[in-house]
Amino acid sequence: MTTRARVTGVVLAAGQGRRMGMPKALVDAGDGSTWLARTVREIAAAGCTDLLVVVGAEERRVRASYEGPPVSFVLAQDWASGMGASLRVGLEALAAEAGERADAALIMLVDLPDVGAPVVRRVLDHADGAGAAQDVLARATYDGRPGHPVLVGRGHWAAMAATLSGDEGGRRYLDAHGATAIECGDLAAGRDQDTPPGTSGPA
Repeated sequence: MTTRARVTGVVLAAGQGRRMGMPKALVDAGDGSTWLARTVREIAAAGCTDLLVVVGAEERRVRASYEGPPVSFVLAQDWASGMGASLRVGLEALAAEAGERADAALIMLVDLPDVGAPVVRRVLDHADGAGAAQDVLARATYDGRPGHPVLVGRGHWAAMAATLSGDEGGRRYLDAHGATAIECGDLAAGRDQDTPPGTSGPA
């Protein structure tokens, strides 16, 4: 029997969401829950039981409004400088808190409303088939376009965190280290949403 890799889900939910008019973590998912709760539920449904949420803008309100599977929250003090800062905080917190309990991290953005458990499960399955899960590096692609979720083995956490700053995420690191592309365009569009649902702004 194949041993399942131990993967912690990390949701980046620290942004202010200026074009959205509120932090995206607080956007109504249409069922009475928030985008944050929906995202966590989908990751949990795919098999991640250890979950970490990086918060920033309106931290207290985001924490107070959250109703979903149990998570650990970590605050990105410099969240305003961009996603790279939030990802760095998430990886550093994971290394400090998860330690030997996790072989890899599944990084997910909070503003991907059509990316659900089937996509996450497909990416997670790669950790089980990649040999040493601590060294895995993979990301979902949508018709060849790189997207999220991203799977980062524990052996990459410190090195990736050292490259992150401002609004630039881990794309350069993933490109430089030959991250495996996992095509998911048959399951979702994988585009982030920056404007309120039902508006005509860019997605």
